Amino acid sequence: MGFDRIDRQILGHLQADGRMTNVDLADRVGLTAPPCLRRVRALEEEGVIRGYHADLDSARMGFPITVFAMVSLRSQAETDLAAFEAHVAAIPEVRECHMLNGEIDFILKIVASDLRGFQEILTTHLTTAPNVAGVKTSLTIRTAKSVSGVPVTLE
Repeated sequence: MGFDRIDRQILGHLQADGRMTNVDLADRVGLTAPPCLRRVRALEEEGVIRGYHADLDSARMGFPITVFAMVSLRSQAETDLAAFEAHVAAIPEVRECHMLNGEIDFILKIVASDLRGFQEILTTHLTTAPNVAGVKTSLTIRTAKSVSGVPVTLE
């Protein structure tokens, strides 16, 4: 999908600050408020802007442990893949689930309150899930970069 310069500016500014008022946004992109709002609404309706949210600090929210789990399935039939995706969607601590190509079928980003909590998620929800052949995990030591969204050129 092609975006003109103003659309890219709107997207970049909203990605950086989703709480920005329409008046401030319009001022930054050189429009008056009504046409700016029409453009934002069109971008929302097209699904380019999927929503607005607060970026919470997981450690301060009681989830200082972040683990990446690499999951291999016994079968990669579409129904089995969909069943696994539905299974992990119901686990609140699983924050991301990505299907991969290659040796590993899925990588999950999991948060936990402590190592015991992670072990419980692993043993009661992941390793025992239907069609799971194996799970390899890596505990995050520190996060050097965490940026949501995508790069947006504001030109």
